[in-house]
Amino acid sequence: MNQAEFHFPTPRQAPIQQRQGFAEMPADDEALNFSSSTAAGHSAYMVRFVDYPHPTADIVRVAEQRFRRELEKHLGDDVLRAQRAYVSVTEASEAELTKEEVVLATRWVKAYDAARTAAYRDLGDTEEAYFEVRAI
Repeated sequence: MNQAEFHFPTPRQAPIQQRQGFAEMPADDEALNFSSSTAAGHSAYMVRFVDYPHPTADIVRVAEQRFRRELEKHLGDDVLRAQRAYVSVTEASEAELTKEEVVLATRWVKAYDAARTAAYRDLGDTEEAYFEVRAI
């Protein structure tokens, strides 16, 4: 027994049996992995902040989180559908479009603009930077 164990003893616990329906928990010293976890019903997509002239990891991550949060606030689960509708509207002729595509594309433009404004807050020079949204 060393001094740390003497002053800060760790209680011995019986092993906890895993209940059915719950995912296995990682060990205490194992890093959490959120890359493959998505909430039920949510679309899997990623947001990247591209061509920012001062790419500090924390600044970029915060900007991406703000952008994603604002997109989800305006579009909910329709982020990828709205983006696809926007691409269809910009590439197709008017006769080929459905009313739903036009409405979703309009929502995408408004949501993207609001998300970009929220993400650019406190960033400074962002002339060439933009956000890229991709399905995973």
